[in-house]
Amino acid sequence: MSLFSSYNAPSPAPTPSGAPAPAPSPMSSFGQAPVPGGRMDAVDYEIKGAEMQFVEVELDPGEAAIGEAGSLMFMEGGIQMDTVFGDGGRQEGGFMSKLLGAGKRLITGESLFTTVYSNQAHAKQRVAFAAPYPGKILPMDLRQLGGMLICQKDSFLCAARGVSLGIHFQQKLSVGFFGGEGFIMQKLEGDGLAFVHAGGTVLRRELRHGETLLIDTGCVVAYTPNVDFEIQYVGKIKTALFGGEGLFFAKMTGPGTVWLQSLPFSRLASRVFAAAPQTGGSSSDEGSLLGGFLGGNR
Repeated sequence: MSLFSSYNAPSPAPTPSGAPAPAPSPMSSFGQAPVPGGRMDAVDYEIKGAEMQFVEVELDPGEAAIGEAGSLMFMEGGIQMDTVFGDGGRQEGGFMSKLLGAGKRLITGESLFTTVYSNQAHAKQRVAFAAPYPGKILPMDLRQLGGMLICQKDSFLCAARGVSLGIHFQQKLSVGFFGGEGFIMQKLEGDGLAFVHAGGTVLRRELRHGETLLIDTGCVVAYTPNVDFEIQYVGKIKTALFGGEGLFFAKMTGPGTVWLQSLPFSRLASRVFAAAPQTGGSSSDEGSLLGGFLGGNR
């Protein structure tokens, strides 16, 4: 039996409100049939690891995957790496279409260029992409999500060739100014398989029609476009000033699916910065009174 197996997964049944979807097993495989016209590549994959995960993608001859800059872990000898202008998708319309795709990526804070990994060999080859910090890699089948997913900036890791990376403007100014992730978010479109990274532990919530969830703005990873995203003030001045949770919540109203993360990168970075020595000295003596005393006499 091959390390990678292919099958067409049925659409998952909605989970009851308040209950997270079952966590994927450490070894997850998925085979996706290409859509008519051959625009999307079908890829098999395996997600490995626990806290610091990476996804290993298996490509048939002629297939390709696109990866975010700096996400490559390894690739086998038959893989050819090529840096292209834009989002790496199969774009029609020549240079102007590529320029538009590159402009979209620049607006979302990403690089103007995307790396495409193509299998030029006569046998299956593998390429792996690693998560940038502790968390989980989420496989997103855009076909099962209605062809579109909205996610925070910097969460995209890699995808099958043919998935389009665009921008999503928040229609409400309050979300843009106070939403934590800004006025612009990433939009993944197509019928292919994309991989999104989230920090810490991931919770998937299925919201019924009219059901509302109040979330810390940095904890929103992704959501389906039918979810209504608003910003709500915490309500009390004392809570806003001294509660330590900020001034605003993300108010998500169903129907739709929302993915949440327990460790936003901004929260991780602020803790690291707070623990770092502020005087520019060495931190080797941190955490020990004896070490600090002896260190001062060296």
